[in-house]
Amino acid sequence: MLQSKAFMKKTKRGQVVKVVREHYLRDDISCGALCCPSCDKEAACLSTSATNILILDTNVTLHHIDLLENNAINDVVVLSVVLEEVKNRNLSVYNRVRALCSNPMRRFFVFANEHHKDTFVKTMAGESPNDRNDRAIRSASLWYQKHLGKGPPILLLTNDAENKRKALQEGIRTETVQTYVESLGQPELLDLVSQVADGDVADMEVEDLRPSKKKVIYPEHRPMSEITSGLQRRIFYQGKLRVNRYNTLEAYVNSESIDEEIIIYGRINMNRAFDGDVVAVELLPEDQWKEGNVLKLAEDEEEDESEERVGLAPDSADAVPHLSKRKSGDLETKVNIRPCGRVVGVIKRNWHSYCGSLEPMPMPAGAGGTVNALFVSSDTRIPKIRIQTRQLGNLLDKRILVAVDSWDRSLKYPAGHYVRTIGDIGDRETESEVLMIENDINNRPFSEQVLACLPPLPWSVSQDDLNCTYREDLRHIPVFSVDPPGCKDIDDALHCTALPNGNFEVGVHIADVTNFVLPGTPLDDEASQRGTSVYLVEQRIDMLPKPLTEDICSLRADVERLAFSVIWEMTSGAEVLSTRFTKSIIKSVAALSYVEAQARMDDSRLVDPLTSDLRNMNSLAKIMRQRRIDRGALTLASAEVKFEIDTETHNPLDIGMYQIREANQMIEEFMLAANISVAEKILKHYPLCALLRRHPIPTPKMLEPLIRTAAAVGVNLDITSSKSLADSLDNAVGSDPYFNKLIRILATRCMTQAVYFCSGELTPPEYHHYGLAAALYTHFTSPIRRYADVIVHRLLAAALGLFKLPVVFHDKVQLNSIAENLNFRHRNAQMASRASVELHTLIFFRNRPTDAEARIVKIRSNGFIVFVPKFGIEGPVYLKEREKKGQPPPKKDVIDWVVDEEQQKVSTRDGKKVYSVLATVHVHIQVVEPQPNRTKLELTLFA
Repeated sequence: MLQSKAFMKKTKRGQVVKVVREHYLRDDISCGALCCPSCDKEAACLSTSATNILILDTNVTLHHIDLLENNAINDVVVLSVVLEEVKNRNLSVYNRVRALCSNPMRRFFVFANEHHKDTFVKTMAGESPNDRNDRAIRSASLWYQKHLGKGPPILLLTNDAENKRKALQEGIRTETVQTYVESLGQPELLDLVSQVADGDVADMEVEDLRPSKKKVIYPEHRPMSEITSGLQRRIFYQGKLRVNRYNTLEAYVNSESIDEEIIIYGRINMNRAFDGDVVAVELLPEDQWKEGNVLKLAEDEEEDESEERVGLAPDSADAVPHLSKRKSGDLETKVNIRPCGRVVGVIKRNWHSYCGSLEPMPMPAGAGGTVNALFVSSDTRIPKIRIQTRQLGNLLDKRILVAVDSWDRSLKYPAGHYVRTIGDIGDRETESEVLMIENDINNRPFSEQVLACLPPLPWSVSQDDLNCTYREDLRHIPVFSVDPPGCKDIDDALHCTALPNGNFEVGVHIADVTNFVLPGTPLDDEASQRGTSVYLVEQRIDMLPKPLTEDICSLRADVERLAFSVIWEMTSGAEVLSTRFTKSIIKSVAALSYVEAQARMDDSRLVDPLTSDLRNMNSLAKIMRQRRIDRGALTLASAEVKFEIDTETHNPLDIGMYQIREANQMIEEFMLAANISVAEKILKHYPLCALLRRHPIPTPKMLEPLIRTAAAVGVNLDITSSKSLADSLDNAVGSDPYFNKLIRILATRCMTQAVYFCSGELTPPEYHHYGLAAALYTHFTSPIRRYADVIVHRLLAAALGLFKLPVVFHDKVQLNSIAENLNFRHRNAQMASRASVELHTLIFFRNRPTDAEARIVKIRSNGFIVFVPKFGIEGPVYLKEREKKGQPPPKKDVIDWVVDEEQQKVSTRDGKKVYSVLATVHVHIQVVEPQPNRTKLELTLFA
């Protein structure tokens, strides 16, 4: 049966057009119930003994996904009309629903009601899309009731008062989520019920959480139509809100339409926006803009009511600190004034589940009923969240997961609901789980479907592999690998053989992961979603199952392995005469650590072939590295640290800066060369769908803090090009041996992130990698731990004519989606790694108060931010004693500190004490708990 389905669509040019599509209807679509005598049972999963078969409306599905994921909820029909609307409104929830529907251990069935002739409904004249979809849900519910007859009863779950009223009129059994969960007789499930109101039916039932008519705390958000108009007229500015990690009462919005960072000061001006939300901002009058040097380090304690009132009204004198002015002749000029604004609307929410703990509180009388509690996130940028719980006694000493439901303008804090318990507060495994959840790291075991894609163990190179016409046998070549100590997932190896003509044959051999990870398989889908392996201090979260990462694909010593090789002929001056690519079979002669490789090269007594190859390769690498630097490549630095971990407790025993050796740089150089060679090859063959990696040029505005800091210590940085900046950094030397590295660390922080992209989406000049000074770049050399490299291996194989190009490369939308996910996963992996370092640093210093040398990296009016090189620690140091909860206020600070923004220093007014940027200070490091259940490192000055 054929129906025409029409809808209106707005084009990119703003024109509204009518789209008519053919819609096929069938009568043989299964209902999914095992008790049904007439429908196909192949995909059926709804139990014959079910108390109810549940049908959900869209809002219930969107707002109660945490409840639906609980094992107590089963025998659920997910209508296609609901699934499509969820997909359009929240892709994350959609993926979670799809996971439930594909889980054989859960009884969730997708019913294609939009394609069944008895459940499809046409849009009536004047009917809104929402009303039409609600009618489609009721139509499907009624059909199920009639279709199953005496089978399990059908129950429609909806919190929408009007939808419920109409359902009851039509003879459909219906309940709210709250009443249904109450009927299950499992009180703990009530904690999972979302506190968002979908209509009049949803009742908060707790006086404390009801919006108060007496008091309005936050301004009303503007309607989306007004926001859209305001953005077009440049009255409002759109951007992502970023809350200052050192001061949660300050946030920043970078907007493409204004060449300036807008400061949002105070909770009221943030207007219920969370860190990461896309917001619309209105600028405050200029007389309320802030001077740059007034930005303060945060106080650790929770803001009180006086702080909440900061910026309450745009015309209030207390909205922002008064501006400082300098007299120039008869004129007063504003100095370092930065625009301030307020949030007028949230365009896209960044709400998700947050890890933290409940604020300590006494157990109420008659424990066991519903109580209100305040949740404090581990992330200080997130406001407290009010939840209702029936298990307070079990949660007070636990890390828990809480989801945000709503934030009414009459409530100081957002409302949310309990999701699950993670573990005991302070436990290392619990805190590691927290950082993985916060960074959306998938550390779940691989499914049976994924593991079924792996070849059986033990695996070895087969005769078919040896006979393969496109695979070259390179087992006779002395290939070796150089990696960090203890590395098991070895995905790259090299060789460097002297040729009779005086040149060298140099090869980079990469694990042939795509021989085992085939497109479209569950293994490939899982790797695509994970995007990258994640390296934490004490563990590795693999992108691929361990049989692949540590055995089948790992290029271990003395075993035959499949590889994808890039082989050059080079002169002794590192000039490339020829390049070829081939699938290969190799047998590594040695798996060295960086320390071992460096020791071999440095020991003049060693003259064996492997050591000679290492030295030849290192000589070539030095020439290649200098050539890159001459071309403008930047040599940056980061504050990487390494831990010595106790093998039994997994706690840190020692901490220190990571040491870079020539061996590290040698390997890096040839990996870079291989990636560039592959980038050139795949772009030549596939100019519209090559996956490349670019590093955008930093804007002068981004480099301004670096330039100001360098100028304050007498260093002039030329940023006109990467070459000029590289030369300037080379010349930035001082008597302090750590000075140059510190400047490079600060330069690294001013850079944009390198990102993956599809070549067809940008013009060739935009392909440029600023940091490497390379016209083209990609990732090819780590397919065991990066899915981007898997994509590139497939492109290269197709470019060589070995395999057909997978269909995904013909779908621009899907390819761009893959690139976006890779960027997202890469950033999250970096953040998780840093969080793991911070966690283990806290554990290390928990019982080890220490004194150390530090460098000042930022100056503020009440202190400065320092970096401790020995431990890679960065944090605030206060110049004024702060008031602490539960203690008498400190004596009034008689020292008046003055900030010189231009010279980047803070001093007493009499000039007796001066602290300058990049100067050395000594700090005391200790672990403190300024707020319950929220420990941190405290850095204090000592004489």
